[in-house]
Amino acid sequence: MAEVSKTEIGRRFYKLHKEKNVEKAIEKIRQNMGSEWSLYTHGDIEALKYILGECWVFIDRDAWDRISFTRLTGLDLRELISIGRNASDNTLSGQKAVQMSEAILIPKK
Repeated sequence: MAEVSKTEIGRRFYKLHKEKNVEKAIEKIRQNMGSEWSLYTHGDIEALKYILGECWVFIDRDAWDRISFTRLTGLDLRELISIGRNASDNTLSGQKAVQMSEAILIPKK
């Protein structure tokens, strides 16, 4: 069996932690959307997962934990999905995509 470096173990742990947090957010959104959730395609959900994952990387953990995913509207989701699609195909820089998404996820008071 090949030896795995501590760095690689750390990377895998980080990736799993990110995926777990994104899945929790998706589940909260899905439950809140109810039957409207079925209107979103697999591609839409993948784009949403992508942008939420990018946001998880760059948003402070305390701020991430305070995001109310259940308050997101259908319009918010469509914007996040659009941002996710544009970021994943490099039409939009990752940094700009996260800034735009953060404005939706963490509204200014």
